[in-house]
Order: sequence, then structure tokens, then C-alpha cells
Amino acid sequence: MAKQTVLILDFGGQYNQLIARRVRECGVYCEVHPYRMTVAEIKEKAPIGIIFTGGPNSVYIENAPKPDKELFELGIPILGICYGLQAMSHVLGGNVKPADKREYGKTAVRYDRSSPLFKGLGDEGMVWMSHTDFVSEMPAGFRSVAFSSECPVAAMEDSERKLYGLQFHPEVNHTDNGTLILKNFLYDVCGASGDWTMHNYAQQIISDVREKVGNGKVLLALSGGVDSSVCAQLMKKAVGKQLTCIFVDTGLMRKNEGNEIEEAFGGGDINFIRVNAEERFLTKLAGVTDPEKKRKIIGEEFIRVFEEEAKKIGKVDYLVQGTIYPDIIESGAGDAAVIKSHHNVGGLPDFIDFKEIIEPLRLLFKDEVRALGRELGLPERIVRRQPFPGPGLAVRVIGEITKEKLDILREADAIFREELEAAGLDSSISQYFAVLTNMRSVGVMGDVRTYDYTIALRAVTTTDFMTADWAKIPYDVLERVSNRIVNEVKEVNRLVYDITTKPPATIEWE
Repeated sequence: MAKQTVLILDFGGQYNQLIARRVRECGVYCEVHPYRMTVAEIKEKAPIGIIFTGGPNSVYIENAPKPDKELFELGIPILGICYGLQAMSHVLGGNVKPADKREYGKTAVRYDRSSPLFKGLGDEGMVWMSHTDFVSEMPAGFRSVAFSSECPVAAMEDSERKLYGLQFHPEVNHTDNGTLILKNFLYDVCGASGDWTMHNYAQQIISDVREKVGNGKVLLALSGGVDSSVCAQLMKKAVGKQLTCIFVDTGLMRKNEGNEIEEAFGGGDINFIRVNAEERFLTKLAGVTDPEKKRKIIGEEFIRVFEEEAKKIGKVDYLVQGTIYPDIIESGAGDAAVIKSHHNVGGLPDFIDFKEIIEPLRLLFKDEVRALGRELGLPERIVRRQPFPGPGLAVRVIGEITKEKLDILREADAIFREELEAAGLDSSISQYFAVLTNMRSVGVMGDVRTYDYTIALRAVTTTDFMTADWAKIPYDVLERVSNRIVNEVKEVNRLVYDITTKPPATIEWE
């Protein structure tokens, strides 16, 4: 895909993916690679700019990761962030040493607004610092363009060589105008044109897939999640009837989801196969209470159903897989090609005879996948679908799984989602759902004693799903949810709200 590219060289920082997301949000394509990427490989990518991430090391210790000095002689603009600034300074002859007083958290910084990095900012701003070491002496040719009370070089630049460094983290929300600082680097220093859009991406990928596939057959396991749904819509536009989507309805999905998926993809433009396997899955799960056993049974049975349906299709040339870019980064892979040769199909049966895997989303972050789905015309209810565990509602029904319990949970969960959407809270909460506990308690309804189930509500806010805080839903909204569920869902007489963070809890209950 012909596009301007920025390379992010990773020195082990915790925010590498966040930097990449911020760059993409600015309309500039970027890739994350290990800092060991060679100068020859970098030249081959022809980047318009390079960003060094932060990292946990001290640059002056033995074997600390350092950039190749030749990088600074390529004439490519470079921005070092935190450890990246220190590594740049160290390699170019500056001095980095431990600070007398460390800086962590929000810190007031004063800017030299003559620097292109700080165009459009005020004289002072709050930034997110996270460092023990500092640049005590800058390399020749650099000048300090920002400082704090404890850090004389909060930012530095050699504008002639287009080399810049920030001791703070512009990519995090805690830094005021951090995205603007990155945007200034990308557009005013690197000369970005903003050619990274989902419209451009969709057009290019559709063209690439058509050229690759030719007249071949394409198979996709459609789970109903956002990634596989966007994959299906993209492949539908690219190859039409050559695509077969197999949707295994396990009976463990949320209210109306199976029908919504069939409505979106079963209209005749593609070969859509819906396998209604609820009874089969519930039979396998009968009497099972351990969550790990549930997961294994569901995963195994899904493969068996998929195998049976795939055999009916015959020879398949290409298999579509919904790999997204964080999977590539976390695996340490450096190749971000759109279509790669087959080497492994995680979890799918080995018997399928195909030439290659097509991974049309492997350049994209989750928010970009959603944006692509909108560009391709997918219904908003699918694009904005909440994250959903592979085993489905089986791990949101605590204890034994039955059809009756699943139906109770489906109704309660639907009401919870409806009320959050009606209150306009759905966009500000990262994930929300109901859980059917295996606890019954005494209640009174219409002067009659009841002994019914307790529903637990879970809603969290998070940026990375590695940590999460419980969402502060207004009491009046929780009250409406409680009233509706108790009045509309049979066999439920009590609701509780989970206010545990992650850690120590997980987001899901099982």
C-alpha cells in the first residue's frame, strides 16, 4: 500500500502501542519494530520519520539498548520519548545520569514556543513524567526547549538535523496537548500529508485481495465479533460469491445476536452458512461447572462443527483470519504485510487444504477496525459490539449451564445495555454486561415470598484491558436497570453491582 510511513522503534516501553495509536489518529501510518531493526531495513521502509519509545533501562549501564549512530546521519527526522531522548543524547555524545530527585506523574513544564514541537501551545502545560535519569549535558548542536523545576532538559532539539527529544510522554492522556505535540512533529517536521484513512485502506485492500485471490475459494469462520464481522464485510466486497462464511451459533450468544449476524451477512451476496448448534453445545456442557472445562468443551466442539461444515464445501484456496496489529506487535513480528504465506492456523483444523491465509486487518488497531467497519457500511450495532469472550455467555452463567439460565441472562443483559445506551453512557464505558450468579436469595414480590437468582452487573473503563476501573454509573440509571430487570425478567429478585478494579479481579467473572 503506497503511503507515508513513520517507524516506531521499541526500546521496551510500556506505551509503544499507545504511541502508534496516537500517530494513526493523526492520519499517519506507522509500524512498531524492535530497536534492533537494521539501518538497511529502515532505509528499505523509507520512513518520513522515526520515533524512539521509552524503556525501563538506564542508558549508561552495560548492554543497555541503544540506537545505531548511523540512524542520525540518514537525514530522517527523529523524535525520542523518555528513554528514547536519553538514548539519543547518550549515543550523540551527551551525558545522562541519575537525577537527585525523580519525577513521576503530572508535572508542570515551561515550553520554548519557537520550537516546532510546541506550536499552538501555551507557555506552560502539565505533562506526564516517568523517569529516574535525566540529560545533564546535551550533545553538540542541541538546545533545551522545555524545562521543569527538577529537569533542565524536558525537551531538546537540533532543528538543523531534525532531531528532537521529549523527557515526558506526549502519548498519554495525562499530558495536556500531547497529541498536538506529536502532530506537530509529524506534520511540521516530517512533512506528513495525512494519507492514512480507512477509506484509502479499504480501497487498497479490496484491490490487493482481488488480485491475490483471482478465482479461488475463500473460507471465513464468522464468530460475530467485531474483527470477524469486519473481515467478512471486507471480503464480501472484494470477492463476493467466492467467499463462504461459516457462523456457528452455539446458543451462547447475547439476545438477538445470531439473527443480527445472519441479517448482516446472509442476504445472498456471499455464501453464508448458519449452523444452529445450541442443543449440541448444551448437551456437551450439561452438568459442567468448572469454567476451564467449559472453555475447553466449547472450543473443542466449535472446531468439530467447523470441520464438519468445511468438509461439505470442498477444496478451499484461502482462509481468512482476523489477526489485528496488537497481535503482531505482541508476538514480536516485524513483518506487517497484509497477506502472508500460510504457516499456522491457530486452533483451526489441519485438514483444510488451502494455499495461504489472508489477514486483511493485521495492520489495524481495534479502533481502526471499527472505523473500517463503518467505512464498509456495517450496521452500528455490529461495529460497536461489546468485547465478548470466546465461550460466550457460558462464562457469564456461574455454575451449570442450562437453556433456562441462558435465557434469564440474555434478558437481563439486554436491559442493562439498553438503559446504558439510553442514558448516553455506552460510549464512555469500555465494557459492560450482566452475570447470572449461582446464588439464590429470599425476596418479596406482591406479598409473596420468592427465592430467585441474583444478577450481578459489571461495567468498567479501561484503555488497554490490562487494568480496569469500575464505571461510576449514576444511581438513577442503576435504579432504572434494577427496576426493569426485577419486573421484566422472571426468576430474578436481586441485583448487585461489581465495584472491583482489575487487578485484583478480572473483567469477566469466569
